[in-house]
Amino acid sequence: MNDAVFILSLGGILFFLFRWGFRSLPAENWQILASLPREKKEDGAWKGLNLTYYGFFNATALGLAVAVWITLLGSLGFPLLKIAVIGIPLVLLGFSASRLIARWVEKKRFTATIGGASFAIILLSPAVLALEESILPNPPAHPLAVLAAISVAYALGEGVGRLACISFGCCYGKPLSESHPLVQKVFSRWNFIFWGKTKKIAYAHGLDGQQVIPIQGVTALLYSGVSLLGIFLFLKGWFPAAFLLCLLVTQTWRVFSEFFRADYRGGGSISAYQVMGFISILYGVLLASILHFPEVPSIDLRAGLLSLFSPGMILFLQALWAAAFLFTGRSMVTASTISFHVVKERV
Repeated sequence: MNDAVFILSLGGILFFLFRWGFRSLPAENWQILASLPREKKEDGAWKGLNLTYYGFFNATALGLAVAVWITLLGSLGFPLLKIAVIGIPLVLLGFSASRLIARWVEKKRFTATIGGASFAIILLSPAVLALEESILPNPPAHPLAVLAAISVAYALGEGVGRLACISFGCCYGKPLSESHPLVQKVFSRWNFIFWGKTKKIAYAHGLDGQQVIPIQGVTALLYSGVSLLGIFLFLKGWFPAAFLLCLLVTQTWRVFSEFFRADYRGGGSISAYQVMGFISILYGVLLASILHFPEVPSIDLRAGLLSLFSPGMILFLQALWAAAFLFTGRSMVTASTISFHVVKERV
């Protein structure tokens, strides 16, 4: 497949996805996907476990990011075993860090942070590559290419994952009414209005029904756009450029964008997540300057796509999606009451 066709096709899908998501997901009916009865109450009703669109979009974003990462490494001729040995520890690390860092920063048990997960992955990826080098007989000759693929995939995954934030009403921007006049002018025609008392923006700050800065949408467009450019650079063999572009843009925006957010990010004028973003920038530049960068190998996008569509990899992605959905989609901060009855007119 031609590189441009692949990138434009992916970009077209993202365009229509975001166009729909920005319009629809702030509505009240796009928070709860399903509710499962768990415990029967004395009045005959059931206590329900809510499954959320937050989990659905997070799982989809992770699956898409991993699929792109597999495709990029497959285009370099990486065997599936090598991809799995690198990828599985990073995914497990991200799951764990998302909860642990959020508890540390926000002092809340039932919360998670993508920013914390990305920081842990950026910080520990070289250690995972070093471990892989000691396990496999033929370690990757291009560690910077692996990091570039991680950086590109992360940007895409977090970009698409912002749809999860919109559906749940978290990671929200400040009210336009309290923003600088220039900010009000910029977002006078494009802003978000969230509806529903179970959205986080409602129960945490009471900002439902108000125009707020569409910070999740801006992040989605910026991150996804830079990931597409990163894919282009990667397929051209410009690994340092792909790595640094995606890393610098995403982490710089992480630091800057928090000044436009209204949700709680920990105490202090500068949040821990902003500090993590700044450290990630310095660390990434250091890695790019010291890692060995040999001659660029042959890059075959078709081979990468073929490695993605192998039966084993398809099953792996399905299992990954299911695990991510169960991890992020079971709502711990909302509940439901379910009742059942027979429609006698249809018996």
